Amino acid sequence: MEKRLLNTKELSEYLGTPKGSLYTMICRGRIPQACIVKMGRGLRFEKSEIDKWISAKRLSPGSFPVYK
Repeated sequence: MEKRLLNTKELSEYLGTPKGSLYTMICRGRIPQACIVKMGRGLRFEKSEIDKWISAKRLSPGSFPVYK
């Protein structure tokens, strides 16, 4: 059974991003609120919402500038 909620360490590993950068992204609102679940003093992250957020950030073919 796959985990539904990830802690910051697990999310850091999942995204390949240092935990410090993750906290910066949270504070600056770069991670959507729909992804974040506050449990007591800790934060958890809804994996399915994280996956949706990643998919939405994906570049479509031809949208990235090609330098010659």
